[in-house]
Amino acid sequence: MIIQKTENSRISTFDPNNFSFGNTFIDHMIICEYENGKWGDVKLVPYGPLMFTPAMMGINYGQACFEGMKAYKDKDGQVFLFRPEKNFERINKSAKRLAMPEISEEMFLDGLKALVDIDRDWIPFGEGMSLYIRPLIFATEEALKARVANKYMFAIVATPAKSYYAEPVSVKISDHYSRAANGGVGFAKAAGNYAASFYPTQLAIEEGYEQIIWTDDSTHEYFEESGTMNVFVRINDTIYTPPTSEKILDGVTRDSFIQLAKRRGIEVKVEPVKVKEVIEAQKNGSLKEVWGVGTAVVTTVFQALGYNCEKFPLPRLSDEESYAVMLKNDLVGIQTNLEEDPFGWRVLVDHVLETV
Repeated sequence: MIIQKTENSRISTFDPNNFSFGNTFIDHMIICEYENGKWGDVKLVPYGPLMFTPAMMGINYGQACFEGMKAYKDKDGQVFLFRPEKNFERINKSAKRLAMPEISEEMFLDGLKALVDIDRDWIPFGEGMSLYIRPLIFATEEALKARVANKYMFAIVATPAKSYYAEPVSVKISDHYSRAANGGVGFAKAAGNYAASFYPTQLAIEEGYEQIIWTDDSTHEYFEESGTMNVFVRINDTIYTPPTSEKILDGVTRDSFIQLAKRRGIEVKVEPVKVKEVIEAQKNGSLKEVWGVGTAVVTTVFQALGYNCEKFPLPRLSDEESYAVMLKNDLVGIQTNLEEDPFGWRVLVDHVLETV
């Protein structure tokens, strides 16, 4: 790895009590270029703009995918990653579907650890605090030709993070727009998936909702995802979540919630979730909770569901009654080294670059 440390660190300007998620970037980034059929050297360099043109193929033809993951700091200043091997597997799955070159585990994990290590001072400590990390691959060839590109870049950037949604949100169950279709790229973290979701979400916001629950493209009878999150439904004391498929992202947080729930002895059913059955459960009082999970948000509890021009309120459970809150606390406890890690999910980032 080629390492070029910044001569002008901005860490003195960073206030962990007052920053904007997604707009505040750490001092360094990882970049690696692909050309002539192979990846070059991984470089750790100062964060900043790169030279591309409007003819870059990633912009014009959408060959771009990414991951979302976090690093956490405990009370002793130790830094941990959470299940990074899952993100490595998924970024290559996305790259393959978009006809982009896959990256090696060494490129991904070594680059990730080096970046987090050198900029560990940027990781805020405290409840809901973390460093959000964005690995990405995109086509960089300058050519206006609708074909597979010949040049790419692998990069990793990061931004300090805090809690997303402090309060429960209302979500509209989509009866027209869909996030993905069979045979498409819904299972991949393709950049275009997110662009296509913005307009329907905007419409839902105009109707008084904060997010959407996406339904299947053919019948709109089944839950798929919610916004950029996987979705969970609790009816009585059983948790339901849709199975992953070509259309549903295999979320790391989703998988973690399922394993944590089973460890607590909670029944989890991974099966299709029918919209009408959820609405019926709301009407008869057996619907206890609906929530979304994802890396950035961890958990977002829903306070109401919008369906067929009606808004159906959900119970306001105490933290002690809520499975969503309980499982979130279990997860965060592992991520931040406050609780035992029986799964081996936590990965310590050593001080490997202290002398560089």
